[in-house]
Amino acid sequence: MTSADPALHLPPGLSAERRDLLVEVVERNDAAHGPALLGLILSGSVARGLATERSDLDVYVVLTDEAAADRRTTHSATVDEVPLALSELEELPTFGSEGWWYRWSFAWAPVIDDRTGGTLASLAHAQATVSPTEAREILVDHDRLDGWINYAYRALKSDRDGRALERRLDAAESVPWLLDTVFTLAGRVRPYHKYLPWELEHHPLPGWTAEELLGLLRRTLDGDPSAIRETFDRVEAACRAFDRSLAEPALAPIVDDWGSELALFRG
Repeated sequence: MTSADPALHLPPGLSAERRDLLVEVVERNDAAHGPALLGLILSGSVARGLATERSDLDVYVVLTDEAAADRRTTHSATVDEVPLALSELEELPTFGSEGWWYRWSFAWAPVIDDRTGGTLASLAHAQATVSPTEAREILVDHDRLDGWINYAYRALKSDRDGRALERRLDAAESVPWLLDTVFTLAGRVRPYHKYLPWELEHHPLPGWTAEELLGLLRRTLDGDPSAIRETFDRVEAACRAFDRSLAEPALAPIVDDWGSELALFRG
């Protein structure tokens, strides 16, 4: 096998050195595992075109459960190989669990070698996707929507009362809750901060341009009350649109329960 082998699906823009290294990883695992090797998924900065000269390769080596049982992650200056049993890839860790944060590592991650006829690509996509049932659990049961409204409300109260530092602190505290909310509403796992601008620019959330959302985030981190109010208007509309797909509304009641306190958000 060579770096030009059509069986491999390498992302464009790779240096010749990295292409050859990936071919070497495939060949080494093929020789070690044979039919137990189900494929390889490239993650990290290299997979998303954000690599620097210091970036290594992050490769998930997907194996049958039996073959993966005795494997451990191997690290080097150039490549990290993470063995992954097929059953692990099939499992979807729930929000708040230890495995939840690993799910985004499969978002937009190319399957460079798939020996399952497309199953790996489907499973990787599922890892980075939030189903409507999961969305309701995240936004309602885990209080991400109500939590964001709470911190945003506190920031607006501090602004009203002339407490500039408190306003900025609560506004900044609201941002992780906001990101969980808007990505969940879009049916996607929230990215790591390192990849947030890249994802919004290359894969915008429905209804937001990257410039719009990143601008609102920057202004919110500065404690700008107008950014909080503008964001609230857009999130509220998205929540009511989400509810239209349900037999009974789930998100609008959370917003409406704030009652007269919503006057602060209405400006």
